[in-house]
Amino acid sequence: MAEYLLVLTTVSDEAAASQIARQLVEERLAACVTVSSPCQSFYWWEGDISEERELILFIKTKESLYPELEKRLKEIHPYSVPEVLALSVALGSEKYLRWLDQETRQAEKQNL
Repeated sequence: MAEYLLVLTTVSDEAAASQIARQLVEERLAACVTVSSPCQSFYWWEGDISEERELILFIKTKESLYPELEKRLKEIHPYSVPEVLALSVALGSEKYLRWLDQETRQAEKQNL
């Protein structure tokens, strides 16, 4: 069975979240992208602590697509240093993972 990833990134507004989510799914680099409700992020940036309203994108993909997904995400992301974290999926519903395989198969073929 393929290795699966949950990739996380954050953006500051709904327009950016929708644009990134749609593009990654259209390009079949992700089977699904879920956009969270707004949350508060606290982080160091250029020597100061920042507090910003952000949305989290939960990107469901396969490990084999990660290099292309990361490259594409950096190209279309509005932040100069976007958060891109990939978490391995240890277990998941067999039907869901089969669906994820099916929906990303075309992108995998293009990367071969």
